[in-house]
Amino acid sequence: MSSSITTTSARTPAWRRAWDSDLLHSFRGSRVAQLAAALALLCGVAALFAPWLAPHDPFDLATVDLMDARLPPAWLDGGTWRFPLGTDDQGRDVLSALMHGARISLAVGLAAVLLSVVAGVGLGLLAGFVGGWLDGLLMRVCDVMLSFPAILVALLIDGVGRALWPDAHGSLAFGVLILAIALTGWVKYARTVRGSTLVERRKEYVQAAQVIGVAPWRIMLRHVLPNVTGPVLVLGTIDVAAAVIIEATLSFLGVGVPPTSPSLGTLIRVGNDYLLSGEWWITVFPGAMLMAIALSVNLLGDWLRDALNPRLQ
Repeated sequence: MSSSITTTSARTPAWRRAWDSDLLHSFRGSRVAQLAAALALLCGVAALFAPWLAPHDPFDLATVDLMDARLPPAWLDGGTWRFPLGTDDQGRDVLSALMHGARISLAVGLAAVLLSVVAGVGLGLLAGFVGGWLDGLLMRVCDVMLSFPAILVALLIDGVGRALWPDAHGSLAFGVLILAIALTGWVKYARTVRGSTLVERRKEYVQAAQVIGVAPWRIMLRHVLPNVTGPVLVLGTIDVAAAVIIEATLSFLGVGVPPTSPSLGTLIRVGNDYLLSGEWWITVFPGAMLMAIALSVNLLGDWLRDALNPRLQ
């Protein structure tokens, strides 16, 4: 009886045991994690429901009036609350543009991280479990990819895309961003999963599955993979903030989303041109939104790392 309980406990993923026993208790006891979760939830809800919560539609040109361009926040101007955070150079409501911009930035960041996780976890699992020449080849590829920052990869892909399809820059912009971030982001997942897989494949439950004739791909997917996902969850959480910052940086440089899309990076770039002339709200509020998203997600990632690895505390 005791041996069966021990076997079941050994096969239960570490992250699931932490979730069931300690994770919720750790969250209730951490004020920082609660505040970070509340801030991340607020930004996520504003981005997800932007088409319904935003006072104006920044994509509807019929509602945009150039006479309303660069209006200050309402409480500073003594005017109405039609534009509580002011307007940008095109007359768009900054509050509405922020909500839609966060929607674009988070969508690009989440898609890039998801693609990185799928590619990195799959290749890392394969390299760590199979080993041999495949492991050496994949690790050398990781070394090469580490020498190319995401910004340079995005510039390269954007240049190639403009040369091959000169009239399709707008439709290629989101694909360029996601692919550029994912091409340099999968390496950390591959290395992390490979290291964990090298440890897990030598444990008794994996050897027992091999003895009874379980197929290698079933061992990798059903036994090894659930036990190496803990570090991946932490990396993925933190990497969302990094991906959003990279997207904002690329959009600020003009390689990201089209100028007509109110991405956070685009709004910061546009507002930077008017910062010295006194229209500070066009760039300060998008910068604050970007900082709030990155800070809250990073704090949640730090808390999740400590909760899943109590020995690090």
